[in-house]
Amino acid sequence: MSDELISRVTGVIAKTQKIPPETVTIDKTFEELKIDSLDGINILFALEGEFDLDIPDDAARGIRTVRDMVEGIEKLIIAKSQK
Repeated sequence: MSDELISRVTGVIAKTQKIPPETVTIDKTFEELKIDSLDGINILFALEGEFDLDIPDDAARGIRTVRDMVEGIEKLIIAKSQK
């Protein structure tokens, strides 16, 4: 995963949650960031817009950390580029 991708995803999370960007790191869990399921849905919508992707509901259910989210976005970007 690229630094640019990590930066974009953490930036979207920070902006959506209105928290300082430096507090959102790749190894943080959503629990540590005080992100609940409703916040998670808002973040997913924001990420879909940021990356022009559709995030499947079943893929979203397993996301518990910032790393999970970055890796998931990366897989979707790769899959989209191969179409």
